[in-house]
Amino acid sequence: MAITREKKEAIVARYVAELSRSKAIFLTDYRGLTVANIQALRAKLREAQGGYMVVKNTLAQIALEKMGWPVPEELLTGPIAIGFAYGDIAAVAKLLMEYARETKVLQVKGGVVEGRVLDAAQVGAVADLPPREILMAQLLGLIQQPAARLAGVLNAAGSKLAATIQAYADKLESTPAAA
Repeated sequence: MAITREKKEAIVARYVAELSRSKAIFLTDYRGLTVANIQALRAKLREAQGGYMVVKNTLAQIALEKMGWPVPEELLTGPIAIGFAYGDIAAVAKLLMEYARETKVLQVKGGVVEGRVLDAAQVGAVADLPPREILMAQLLGLIQQPAARLAGVLNAAGSKLAATIQAYADKLESTPAAA
């Protein structure tokens, strides 16, 4: 049974809404997953500020074009489901890659991150990134390191000057005053 034009427009509108919320998408081949598997994956992705939706390829392509996202035509073949990253991109990629390893059924085909089409290996590299909070802490540490060194040098110079003045004052106190 064919889908009516109105229903197709509603589906495209839903895809566009999901894409507008998402920072990145990951395209997967879900063949072989059970409904229970997909529901479990969706629950995990929700916890990581993500989503997962089985899509119709041509309608997903139309939605990507409407949003101005690159259309990875080579990835839009066969049964496709899209993982959406609303928050931490690396966390969603990591969950999808781990789930693919666990089930040995789900296949991550690629993705689109910040307007750039990624293949499966590049999605794996994104998944290997530490979480955003750790990256921010590492960056902050790199920024603070030169300032901490400068403060240490200035503190050492001030301490040496104070020690020199104290030694000179002690020397003056210990020598008898001239009459």
